[in-house]
Amino acid sequence: MYPTSRPRRLRSTAAMRGLVRETTVVARQLVLPVFVKKGATEAVPIPSMPGVVQHTRDSLRKAAAEAAGAGVGGIMLFGVPVTRDATGSGGIDPEGVLNTALRDVRAEVGDDIVIMADTCLDEFTDHGHCGLLDAAGRVGNDATLTVYGQMAVAQVEAGAHLVGPSGMMDGQVGAIRAALDAAGHHDAGILAYSAKYASAFYGPFREAVESQLSGDRLTYQQDPANAREALRETALDLAEGADIVMVKPAMSYLDVLRSVAEIADVPVAAYQVSGEYSMVEAAVARGWLDRRRTVLETLTSIRRAGADLVLTYWAVQAAGWLR
Repeated sequence: MYPTSRPRRLRSTAAMRGLVRETTVVARQLVLPVFVKKGATEAVPIPSMPGVVQHTRDSLRKAAAEAAGAGVGGIMLFGVPVTRDATGSGGIDPEGVLNTALRDVRAEVGDDIVIMADTCLDEFTDHGHCGLLDAAGRVGNDATLTVYGQMAVAQVEAGAHLVGPSGMMDGQVGAIRAALDAAGHHDAGILAYSAKYASAFYGPFREAVESQLSGDRLTYQQDPANAREALRETALDLAEGADIVMVKPAMSYLDVLRSVAEIADVPVAAYQVSGEYSMVEAAVARGWLDRRRTVLETLTSIRRAGADLVLTYWAVQAAGWLR
C-alpha cells in the first residue's frame, strides 16, 4: 500500500519546490556590516575575513552605493580609529571616523538604504571594553549610559537612521531613547542588541576593528549557556522602547532566536557574525563547501528561526544570487 500523502510530489521540479517553499530570503531583509578605517588611503584586507576590508572614505561610499543598488535593506557602520582613550571620546566626536563615515554614506545614498551605526565604545577605548571603567577596573553601567546617549545623538545628527547599542548595559535602550527625544530626534530608531552573547565567534571581528581588548566581556555579555535570560533582556528592551531587537550570534543561537521571535512585537534581527562568516569561507577555500549553496542555506535557517532581517557580510553577494 502506498501512503495517502506522498511529500515527494511537491519536490519534483524547481518550480514546484519554489511554489510551496515555506521560508524565503530577499535582498531587502539583508544588512551589510562594513568597517571604515581612519586615514586609510586604500582598502585594507582583513586576513581572518577573506573578501572583507577596512574601507577608506571613498571605498565606503562606493560600497554603500553598491549595496543600495543591489537592493540590500541596510548598512551597519563600524569605525576603526587611529587613536583611542579611556573614555572612547572618538565615538562622540563629530569629526571622529564613524561620524564622518555616517555623513559620507548619507550624502551618497540618502534614504535609499537604511543607515545603521554601532553605538558602542569598544572600538574607541584603549582598554577595548564596551563602557567606561571604574576605579576598580570594572565596566560602570550607569556612567556608560550617559556616554551612549551622547554617542547616539552624534550618530543620528551625522546621518544614521538607526542606532545599534551593542554593549549590553542595563537600561541602554531607555537611556538612548531619552537622549534622542531630548535632542528632538523622535524619528530615529533603536536596533537593540537584546541578546548578545559572550561568544567565541567574534574573533575575526576584533581583528577587523583592531580591538584593544585584553580579557573577556563575561561580566556584561550573556553566558552562552543561558536561553531564558535572553527573553528577560528582550522584554526589558521592548519595555524601554526598542524598535528592533536582535540576537547575536545567529547560527549557534537559532533556538534563542526562535524564542525571541515568539515574544517580540517588533521586527527581530539576527547577526551572522564574523566567525560564522570565516568558518564558511575557510571551508569554501578548501573545496569542502559550495559558497552559494552554503550561504543561502545559512540565511534561510536564520530566517526560518524567526529573523525578519539578517546582518551578514555576504549581503551584497547574496542579493545578487537571490535575483
